[in-house]
Amino acid sequence: MKAVTILGATGSIGTSALDVIARHPERYRVHALTAQSNVDGLADLALRFGPDVVVIGDASLEGRLRDALRERGSTARVAGGRDALVDVARAPEVDAVLAAIVGAAGLVPTLAAAEAGKRLMLANKEAIVSAGALLMGAVRRGGAELLPVDSEHNAIHQCLAGVREAERDGARLVLTASGGPFRSRFDLDAVTPDEACAHPNWVMGRKISVDSATLMNKGLEVIEASWLFDMPVERIDVVIHPQSVIHSMVEFPDGSVLAQMGTPDMRTPLAYALAWPERVTSGAQRLDFTRLGELTFEAPDLRRFPCLGFAYMALRHGRAASAVLNAANEVAVQAFLEGRLRFTAIAATIERVLEAYDPAQPSGIDEVLEIDRRAREVATGMLPN
Repeated sequence: MKAVTILGATGSIGTSALDVIARHPERYRVHALTAQSNVDGLADLALRFGPDVVVIGDASLEGRLRDALRERGSTARVAGGRDALVDVARAPEVDAVLAAIVGAAGLVPTLAAAEAGKRLMLANKEAIVSAGALLMGAVRRGGAELLPVDSEHNAIHQCLAGVREAERDGARLVLTASGGPFRSRFDLDAVTPDEACAHPNWVMGRKISVDSATLMNKGLEVIEASWLFDMPVERIDVVIHPQSVIHSMVEFPDGSVLAQMGTPDMRTPLAYALAWPERVTSGAQRLDFTRLGELTFEAPDLRRFPCLGFAYMALRHGRAASAVLNAANEVAVQAFLEGRLRFTAIAATIERVLEAYDPAQPSGIDEVLEIDRRAREVATGMLPN
């Protein structure tokens, strides 16, 4: 039986993972659950899954969490703050850690899990985007087992499983994108937050839904794929695939293309990451080929959705551009969700921050966090009053 820590348990990825875990009580037990501020949601999950520890990222809410657990009859130990997140990520009794904290806040505990040699199920793409060299170095030093949870990178992992290193030379990665809710809409200035969060295929949190609508999510995935699979940017392509049935593909030099297919349900890649190299039931609906209809593909429109292009530029530029890109995006997306920024101004803000702030390559986590802090400061200063 494997002990699992879930960083970001109350989000859509965390609850999907717990759904898979609940289907296999003989295989998995929950050691720790964490959330940033959702006290009631975390307490409800603690009562259902009986973790040893629950951690609230906002340390000021620790007392409220303790009261909520007491009211529900849970005996889980309570802790709060970033140090507590790190402790449960590297706890010796833990076998696997799901890194599902949204944004750069998940960077430090994700690195801790890697350094401790855990099976690291990576759903927080911002950690590898902001600090790819540091994270991959921590994975190597700690002997961690890195399994991507993003459906696209999980698909590529499945396509490359068992492929010899020599056969990967010259291969191309093809990431698929649904195109988001505005693939055929042109009046993007008038987009509202609720419209941007209404993804046509996937059930996701509000921040990642907006990223999908701007294609920034796909841009971050290009950067992530480069680090995960040691792939140069010139061999990573993106195609729009509105049906979200093919989750990504690998093209080999002989012209063969391997694709991973399935219904758009995050429980599939989560079950794969939990059980690898075995497979377990996920609860996802089976793909019915007789009802699929047509599968279509098109090139992304970088003029209407420039965020994808910014990600390619940041990856080519190197230094710390990816960390700046990620931080600026988080600030701009939050401002849009709060009604302070137009949808089209998200990309414009990111571009201005990238032009204004070009720090040196960080050599450690403190420098990464300082770049992130400074980029957020620059981005905030560019927001309308």
